[in-house]
Amino acid sequence: MYALKFDWNPVTGIDLGFFKIHFYSMMWVVAFILGWYIMKRIFTKEKVSLDYLDPLFIYTVLATMLGARLGHVLFYQSELIKEDFFSIFLPFSFKNGFEFTGFQGLASHGAAIGIIIGMYLYRRKYKYKSVLWILDRVVITVASGAVFIRIGNFINSEIIGKITDSNLGVRFIQDQYYKSEIVQRTGIKDVQKAYNAVTENSQFQNLLDVVPYRHPSQLYESFCYIFVFLILWYFYTKTIKKDQLGFLFGLFLVLLWTIRFFIEFTKEPQGEEYINWFGLNTGQWLSIPFVLIGLYFMFVYKSKHATK
Repeated sequence: MYALKFDWNPVTGIDLGFFKIHFYSMMWVVAFILGWYIMKRIFTKEKVSLDYLDPLFIYTVLATMLGARLGHVLFYQSELIKEDFFSIFLPFSFKNGFEFTGFQGLASHGAAIGIIIGMYLYRRKYKYKSVLWILDRVVITVASGAVFIRIGNFINSEIIGKITDSNLGVRFIQDQYYKSEIVQRTGIKDVQKAYNAVTENSQFQNLLDVVPYRHPSQLYESFCYIFVFLILWYFYTKTIKKDQLGFLFGLFLVLLWTIRFFIEFTKEPQGEEYINWFGLNTGQWLSIPFVLIGLYFMFVYKSKHATK
């Protein structure tokens, strides 16, 4: 059965001429707005003043974006520190002239660390609840947002999977591993125009043969994160675990990073510098500490501290 196999060569945004709105960026906006509404519902349910909500939103957005960007640079693209330092913080590349690129390269491990630090800093200013109380609830919104972020990755044909013969394979026409080859064979320097020629012009159709089917790893993750969100929401709304400080935070870490660990087996390595120790890549090694920390907060921390 090959019904689920298809070619993926989407338009990645809306070109306004002077500016391009990327669908990937829109997925981030959707993730943050949905998170805001979920937290508003939680605050209302628990009778927490909504005056604390907007500052929490701002801290979360800044912590997520800064953490994700710095995490990508440190874990996957450290050469930017020397080669194009300002591109780390600005949506421009200065390496080969001035070019607007948007914020490319965001790491979920860095985002997780950034959110934890951000919530600590937020708690220092707004002392209505403990850091763990806040984290126990923020992670619910993070899980919902992760669903859309991975959809954004799929739209961008990034974080692609390994080559596969399975019936779930997707042929990413804009596969970064074949960009230079297709540009060279078509003689068209503009990457998007080269791919359009490949799909629309019969004389270039044979060039699709160089693009293999790959695991749609982004969709695997997105689908799994739906269940992470539902499980967290169930424990928050239907059980007394929401009153056990750190439990939901720990459960989130265990679920999300266990999923990430196993799905990494289907992914191509990310970045120019990556770890490959004992058959495990950078993403897997970075996920293990998060799982261990999560287990600690689920099963150890509660026996030593009050649950209120």
